[in-house]
Amino acid sequence: MCRLRQRNAMRWLDQFPLAVLVVLALWMAVAPITPEPHLIEKLRMLSQGQLSRPLDMFDLCLHSAPLLLLVWRLWRQFGRRSESP
Repeated sequence: MCRLRQRNAMRWLDQFPLAVLVVLALWMAVAPITPEPHLIEKLRMLSQGQLSRPLDMFDLCLHSAPLLLLVWRLWRQFGRRSESP
């Protein structure tokens, strides 16, 4: 019963156009291009222990969310084939 609820809850991700998600993920990963993409900057700050301001944490979440959704969508789309009985 719980798996059925989980499948229904994630149906929106399965129905989201993959091309739009790829473009959005790439765009947010590299924006702004100069002087350094925010995602790279925030990950560097995180690894150095300098990610302390709430705005920086929000920036990390904002710029990484589409990329995480893309990975999740691809895992759901192609991972199901190997898990099917």
